[in-house]
Amino acid sequence: MDLELAGRRALVTGGSAGIGYAIARSLVKEGAAVGICARDGARLSHAVEALQRGGGEAVGVVADVSVPEQVSHAVDEVADRLGGLELLVACAGGHLGDPWLLKSKSSDWTDILQLNVVHAVDAVRAAVPHLRDHGFGSVLFISSITGWRPGPSSAYAAAKAALIHLAATLAQELGPYRIRVNALSPGSTGDTDGWVDYRRQHPDEFAAFEKDELPLRRLVTAQEVADVACLVLSPRGAGVNGTNVAVDAGQYRPHAVRFPTDV
Repeated sequence: MDLELAGRRALVTGGSAGIGYAIARSLVKEGAAVGICARDGARLSHAVEALQRGGGEAVGVVADVSVPEQVSHAVDEVADRLGGLELLVACAGGHLGDPWLLKSKSSDWTDILQLNVVHAVDAVRAAVPHLRDHGFGSVLFISSITGWRPGPSSAYAAAKAALIHLAATLAQELGPYRIRVNALSPGSTGDTDGWVDYRRQHPDEFAAFEKDELPLRRLVTAQEVADVACLVLSPRGAGVNGTNVAVDAGQYRPHAVRFPTDV
């Protein structure tokens, strides 16, 4: 299937590693020009070089997405260097602070919401003038199955749930500009650093998790997440708007969470 992404221009925040890099790589393979941003300049340069190796067009901008001015700069810089912008993927995010409510601080919640949610809002706000110029715009928030299933880290879960609701709300607000907004929720992704380390360090626990929670007896891969992301972003996914798409290989039961007893 031709996803009609050739010649489209995209920005992926958090695009130097993990799921963000997999999405950027897949967009380049589909013929899109891609900009990525990340905090680590060395890692960013390495990722851009890898994206360009096959002849694709890719640029990088160093940016800390927890700083609003750096987010808007990254959007404008990528749009300027690529000659426009039609696709935006807000992928930067993650856990911060103590995962347990009674051990967490207010600043942990502020920081995690800033990283996961507010950066996405800042990116969309900066991108809208570029996206609406072309009569076609597509925005994708990378959420998580933790956004609607109980799991560790209440602050992270709340942030990912917010992204899902935000996609539905902004789809209504930005629809008149012909801009679609969706969320995509990966399950536990086996080839990302955290899960690779966990599997190596806790093989017995991982084997039990794989048996109990994964009907396919395997985790979803970053490439599988990226494949769906490209479809949703593309003109071939034009009917998908304001929704959340799970890419989790059927992952079912929530993680067994052992709550701390010393609080």
